[in-house]
Parts: sequence; C-alpha cells; structure tokens
Amino acid sequence: MRWKTLTASGALVGTLALALAGCGSGDASPAPAGQPAITVTARDITGTGNTLVTAAGATLYFADQETDGHILCVGPCIRFWTPLTVSTGTVPTAGPGIGGALATVARPEGGLQVTYDGRPLYTFSQDGGAGHADGNGATDAFGGTEFHWHAAAVTGSAPTPTGTDDGYGYR
Repeated sequence: MRWKTLTASGALVGTLALALAGCGSGDASPAPAGQPAITVTARDITGTGNTLVTAAGATLYFADQETDGHILCVGPCIRFWTPLTVSTGTVPTAGPGIGGALATVARPEGGLQVTYDGRPLYTFSQDGGAGHADGNGATDAFGGTEFHWHAAAVTGSAPTPTGTDDGYGYR
C-alpha cells in the first residue's frame, strides 16, 4: 500500500488497518416484512451535496479506475474501502431520489458488489460516521494501482474538496 502523503506513524496506520479489517461487509440492512431492503439512498452531505449513502447513512464512494465495472480494489485495499455487498439472489434497491441504475458485479474473491451506473460502490473505514465524506478526493495505491476516490453523488461524482491534508494522505 502506498499513500500519496503519509505523515502519521506507520504503526498507527497498521493498527487501524488491522482493527478495521474485521469490520465485515457493507451488506444492506434488513427491511420490514413484505418490503425490500433499501440498499442505497441519498443524503445531503456538507461539501459533497446530494450523495449516495448506505441504509445506515455511510457515504458511498467509487474509484476512477473502476468506472468500467472491473474490480481492482482487492486484498489490502478492502481494509480501507469496504465493498457494498448484497447476498446472492438479492436485488439492490434504491431509496427516493436515486435516478441511476443499481446492479451487482461479482467480486474476484466471491460475493456480489453493488454498482451505481456501472461503478462499484465502497464505504471508507476512516469516515467519521454517518454524514461524513472524509474519503472524497482521496488518492492511494494498492497492488500497483493508484486509486482516485470520489463520493458518489446522485448525478455522478461529488466535487473534490480543497484544504489541508489530515495526516493519512486523505483530505
């Protein structure tokens, strides 16, 4: 893994990675009986606008390098960028205001990842909770591939933030 800028202690980053590695998948939340689970909905997030989020409110992201639906974020990458997945046989569903197409793509290690207009969706382990988009505009590298991440806006990608680096190579 290579960060664009890394000023924090490598031990701290490694500890965070190990602690977050066991956080599980981004499966959709169960729905009341007789209703399909909402997989993706929209929320107005400061700095990104009308942004795609999970049923739990976690901001969803995509990488420029995967816009053709080809999965490149594997191995150590998914310790930071958790794929939004659904169970086999589950059709992802959109909440109100989502105009793009939700679908799934098979992940190389197994499982089905949700896509929006063909772009695989992820949550970011270093977001500060629901309503945060700390990974928007991030650049990192895993397995020789440099990734450029964007919060997934209802109409494409959210604006790239400007400002100071947070010490982990993410803005």
